[in-house]
Amino acid sequence: MAELIKVATVRDVAPGEHKIVMAGDTKIGIVRDAAGNWFAIEDVCTHDGGPLAEGEVEGTRIYCPRHGAKFDLKTGKALTLPAFGKVGAWPVVIEGNDVKIQRA
Repeated sequence: MAELIKVATVRDVAPGEHKIVMAGDTKIGIVRDAAGNWFAIEDVCTHDGGPLAEGEVEGTRIYCPRHGAKFDLKTGKALTLPAFGKVGAWPVVIEGNDVKIQRA
């Protein structure tokens, strides 16, 4: 059964911004795009272990700020080299003012 974990409040992340949070021992980037859609993606690039969630967001994609690898925010799938593997991505649930991620 999936567990909802509170990671932030709605006020913590403005539209077009992101916030790095910890969920257990996993660093996660909470992304709120300009349209108000929410995403949660593991904050590590599979190319060199660098921070991913600090990258630029375009639609449902995020670009690693170090070498430009592109990842899908919904699935965590690496879409371009030099990244080679998938990262964690979790559904985001808004309950009142709470931002929660759904982890299995």
